[in-house]
Amino acid sequence: MNKPKMAMEKCASRVLMLLSQLDRLNEEPKVSDTDAIRQITGKILHILQTQEKTRKEMVSKGSSGMEVILSSLENTRDLQTTLNILNILNELLTVGGGRRIGAFVSKGGTAILLQLLVSSSKDLPMNEELMLHIHSLLVKVGPKDRKFCVKARLNGALNVTINLVKRNLQNCKMLLPCLQLLRVYAGNMVNAVSLGKSGALDLMFEIIGPYSKKSTTLLKVALDTLASLLKSKMNARRTVDRGYLHTLLAIYQDWHRNDIRHCHLIIRKSILGCIKNLTAIKLGRKAFVDANGMRILYNTSTECLPVRTLDPLVNVSSLIMRKCFPKNRLPLPTIKSAYQHPLPHIPAGGPVAQLYSQPPEVDDVVDESDENETTEIDTENEEDETGNKSQNDDIETDINKLRPKQMQTRPFDELRVYEHFCVEFTEDFKSQDNDFKSCKAVIFPSSVDSHCPIVIPTTLTPVGSPKRGQRLENVQPHKSTESPMELGSISISKTPEGKSGPDLASSLSRLVLDGGSDDGHQEESGEQAVLEVPDTAAVLPLHDPDLYLEMMMCTHSVPAYTEVAYPDYFGHVALHLREPILERVYGVQRTKIFQDIERLIHPIDILDEVVYDLDNQSSPIVENGESLKFNSKFESGNLRKAIQVRKFEYDLILNSDINSNHYHQWFYFEVGNMRPGVRYRFNIINCEKSNSQFNYGMQVLMYSVQEAIRGSPHWVRTGSDICYYKNHFSRSSIAAGGQKGKSYFTMTFTVTFQHKDDVCYFAYHYPYTFSTLKMHLRKLSDLRTAQIYYREDELCQTLGGNSCPLLTITAMPESSSNDHISQFRSRPVVFLSARVHPGETNASWVMKGTLEFLMSCRSEAQSLRESYIFKIIPMLNPDGVINGSHRCSLSGEDLNRQWQSPNADLHPTIYHAKSLLQYLRATRRTPLVFCDYHGHSRKKNVFMYGCSIKETVWQTNVNNSSCDLQEDLGYRTLPKLLSQIAPVFSLSSCSFVVERSKEATARVVVWREIGVQRSYTMESTLCGCDQGKYKGLQIGTQELEEMGAQFCLGLLRLRHFTSPIEHHKHNSHLLDVENDLIERRNIPNITSPTTYVLEEDEPAFLEEVDYSAESNDENDPDLEPDLQDNRALPDPSSDSEFSHQDCLT
Repeated sequence: MNKPKMAMEKCASRVLMLLSQLDRLNEEPKVSDTDAIRQITGKILHILQTQEKTRKEMVSKGSSGMEVILSSLENTRDLQTTLNILNILNELLTVGGGRRIGAFVSKGGTAILLQLLVSSSKDLPMNEELMLHIHSLLVKVGPKDRKFCVKARLNGALNVTINLVKRNLQNCKMLLPCLQLLRVYAGNMVNAVSLGKSGALDLMFEIIGPYSKKSTTLLKVALDTLASLLKSKMNARRTVDRGYLHTLLAIYQDWHRNDIRHCHLIIRKSILGCIKNLTAIKLGRKAFVDANGMRILYNTSTECLPVRTLDPLVNVSSLIMRKCFPKNRLPLPTIKSAYQHPLPHIPAGGPVAQLYSQPPEVDDVVDESDENETTEIDTENEEDETGNKSQNDDIETDINKLRPKQMQTRPFDELRVYEHFCVEFTEDFKSQDNDFKSCKAVIFPSSVDSHCPIVIPTTLTPVGSPKRGQRLENVQPHKSTESPMELGSISISKTPEGKSGPDLASSLSRLVLDGGSDDGHQEESGEQAVLEVPDTAAVLPLHDPDLYLEMMMCTHSVPAYTEVAYPDYFGHVALHLREPILERVYGVQRTKIFQDIERLIHPIDILDEVVYDLDNQSSPIVENGESLKFNSKFESGNLRKAIQVRKFEYDLILNSDINSNHYHQWFYFEVGNMRPGVRYRFNIINCEKSNSQFNYGMQVLMYSVQEAIRGSPHWVRTGSDICYYKNHFSRSSIAAGGQKGKSYFTMTFTVTFQHKDDVCYFAYHYPYTFSTLKMHLRKLSDLRTAQIYYREDELCQTLGGNSCPLLTITAMPESSSNDHISQFRSRPVVFLSARVHPGETNASWVMKGTLEFLMSCRSEAQSLRESYIFKIIPMLNPDGVINGSHRCSLSGEDLNRQWQSPNADLHPTIYHAKSLLQYLRATRRTPLVFCDYHGHSRKKNVFMYGCSIKETVWQTNVNNSSCDLQEDLGYRTLPKLLSQIAPVFSLSSCSFVVERSKEATARVVVWREIGVQRSYTMESTLCGCDQGKYKGLQIGTQELEEMGAQFCLGLLRLRHFTSPIEHHKHNSHLLDVENDLIERRNIPNITSPTTYVLEEDEPAFLEEVDYSAESNDENDPDLEPDLQDNRALPDPSSDSEFSHQDCLT
């Protein structure tokens, strides 16, 4: 054995021997033993200071060293012995991390130290060295003891430390640990209030002062202690009342001017931290503005912007200025929709009833007070339970509610009326003999209101010169560019894609489609003007401009739209080039916020001119020739107001859903009269959600008419400097569900137009109107072959008087023989629906892909038709889609929360869809699969939500040992198949948990009441993908339609797993699914994502982003985690399992 090891073991054994002696002396303390105890503790201290590894022996598992030392400290009255023990504890707790301090706390060390502190303070004169050691130890121990603040207050330690600070203001050595301990004390709100009453605030301001290179460590601790004290609203009010906010601003300016080398960044940030806590109260914000704080922080931050290392100061300053920015009234007369629609009757309760019961004189835009501050009360309750609500609280824990209950809620005689939607189950096909396969589609009647002309809006000024090679001879310009042209004087021709057409805006201003005569606007020449549009028939076989106009003319809207948007008329051809997810530019949010703050500091630069307003349509907007021209008065359009705030900047306000006062997310509007090469900034200022994929790489969509008539009719992702943040427009408690102090959010983007006087359209996502659906259904019916059974019925009439189509698609029987008819009738049913939320247009594009695949001549499509009978409602909320709503129908309610008890008058589409499902169940034709197509605004990829008792219980703390949790795992088969087929589908994002807040949705009601085990909501991203083939790319209509077709392929493969013949062959697959479930459950700290987890779906940014309107807590601006890598991958090859042209050939 080597000598160092022998020496170490000898020292360790000696320490243990000394501890044993000390323990014996503690058991029978005598006055004569004082010297012995002093000597023993001195020897232990010497060994610990010279042999570091002996410390482990004293605190090792099974050792009683800590207990012996603490017992000696508690019993001794000898000053030197006490100092020895305190030094021993300091040696033990300095290293070893939280484990040693935890052991110290668990053995009652905190209480002994606090008791020693209080008792020693009574000795006169007070021993400075003793107090220094006690405070130093308490500073280490306090943060690790959850009850430390309570113990300190109950022992009277707070006053002891405060008195020490008062006596030692010039003694830095003693002052520093006292301030550090005060900072720990102030972590408790009750302690902070008590310290504030004891004069701690005034003491801090005696220590804090202007710029100095001396005692910077002491100054930093004092500022941090002050910041902790100011988290108490009572202390903040006391500080503001005494004028200290102005003092802090002056100190910050002094440090900013003198710290030219930025050596004391941390002190400057601490000063801002104190100001930030003061501005958490309304009184502090008012004092900040009155003290010219906005200008001070704006100027200092502007000077800091060029230096990247000063970003923490800029970020905190930005947060303070945003918080103190005076709350503005949203510039609207009311937050109710600009359009009104009377209801057959008002619901007994809920938001719609509240809306109608609101007195007309009530101002629903803003509250009298923009705060909801509560008076702070001194209490002894230390445990603040608010905000600790578990996310699992929304998960259903009642097993009885989780179990599907197939109740016959309606008599069968009432359901019998739905037989005519299921004639395929009774039709024998024998009456038609040779032509029994000629089942024709039911087409909507085209009833045109002669008094409502339909026009295509354009700009009123001529467009610039056409591209080289354009032919202009086909266009006969009319004389009046300010008036509409009659339908009889216009013919429409098509040009091949890629060839240039004439300038549309130079040809006409408005195109009247009703054929009515207006002699005052007839062309004098009598010649026809030819409007050329790109011939996209080769790539858009389901699009026909003439047919679209026909469908549009029989669509009923609340505003009685008379205009057609160009993108819906021309059509959209998917881009072949992939569009990468936009990489966020560092500091973009901060830049935008500073530009907003400039409005307050330099109001003279703000134009504030209304250039578009649905609320004042009778009042003409003054045109100055420089401002943009806006329009949203067309199907699915949504823009309520446009305000020009600077020469090239506009605030935009979205319209609420009809019969509602919120849901501002979907937008679709036209812009004209632009100048090319100029950066225009658009701010949508009344968004409501606390976060958005616009913060994670999503761009808005733009459609250029100039590009379309030149052969590129595309919706393209566009915009730079995109971000989403909380703004200074106050959201009233009426709109915020009774909560006061809420703000709206701004979604801002910048666009540079390429063509002079172009007509451009902007949209939240790829628009898909009800008229587009009707056009597509008409074209799809024409694709029907003799092998396809296709029927289109009218499920019901909507509140707005529009038809809700119901499709039945399957394969015709091979013949009219009994065997073939029996096989035809025995096919399982698949029930699909989409677009219950109007703003989720991606759901319609996925549905389009599904319908195209089902109607195609591919062998897989024929096999799928032979396997199932499809019942499809492609648009559950036509009225919401038509009128530009985001989430509600004309009843002002979310239809996907009405499935439990739908009302036939207010929710006709849901009522009849559910009744049809009840009829299918009553006739023993319960669907094998139900899937409702949706869009998701805050997640990437495509994924599913399903229903599972077992997985729901696993997410809770419910004891399920006594519960029968036998469950067929077939609900996971289809999602797993889709994850293998579809590159955009993410199995890891799927959830099968049932939440209480979703119990009235289609997915849960169909699972629980109809008994469909495979009941799903399929969510498609509005942004893009972060996995698979399309990782790093924004999603387009091609990928969405591809997903719809791949869903069909998944159903085809599912048939193999559900057919009785194949069932036993695939038991191993279900075992694999169950093993995956078990493995997933056993992974620690991993839980299945659920539908309510929306806020933290993305990582943080390099810059701090304050999204939340729910609290004033912000993250530390110093934290700069890595930005998500959203760089685009190379353009993936189009090697998908299908192509759109194949589907239609």
